[in-house]
Amino acid sequence: MAHRIITINRMYGSGGRLLGKALAEELGIHFYDQELIRLASEANDIPYEELLKVDEKKASQWRLPIKDQMQMQPQYHFHPMNDVLFETQSKIIQDLAQKEDCIIVGRCANYLLRGKCLSLFVYAPYEYRVQKVMERLGREDRSARAMIRKTDKSRKAYYEFFTDEKWNDPENYNFCVDTSQFSKEFLVKLLAQIYREWTPEDESI
Repeated sequence: MAHRIITINRMYGSGGRLLGKALAEELGIHFYDQELIRLASEANDIPYEELLKVDEKKASQWRLPIKDQMQMQPQYHFHPMNDVLFETQSKIIQDLAQKEDCIIVGRCANYLLRGKCLSLFVYAPYEYRVQKVMERLGREDRSARAMIRKTDKSRKAYYEFFTDEKWNDPENYNFCVDTSQFSKEFLVKLLAQIYREWTPEDESI
């Protein structure tokens, strides 16, 4: 039987990560977000802190992604650390799909596991997200708005660079959820029921 994977892409401040974590707890399955960075760090023997700097970010053509001797090592010349991390995480994601039911946040997982996952895009109106970021992080209004714009732009550029598809195109997802319209508890119960009744297209995983 194929393993059942949920992938989540999310607008910053929409609560996509929190929803995914709560859903994983409800279903009793693993939740992978920054854990993927740790696994990539172990696979490549690259410090976690260096990979964290480039996680879900497209490489810049104007500068190296990290100011560190790590990027200057021969095996990484002309190969930005962003690309090293994406390639490693891609293999980890595909390996996880072979081994277990789980929830994976970001990292183009819906693209990598197309037809083999239940893909979710989590969004919310801009002003709603501003308020949530202010509440959760204690940011002032201006700072919250800047964080949202910067993070959304970065995630969009990353996804579209590595997939050549639109990050927020509904056609790339099974479900698009506006978290401003429903409580987290309701969405967890709804998505859990959908998950339990869903069967992946590709039974060969």
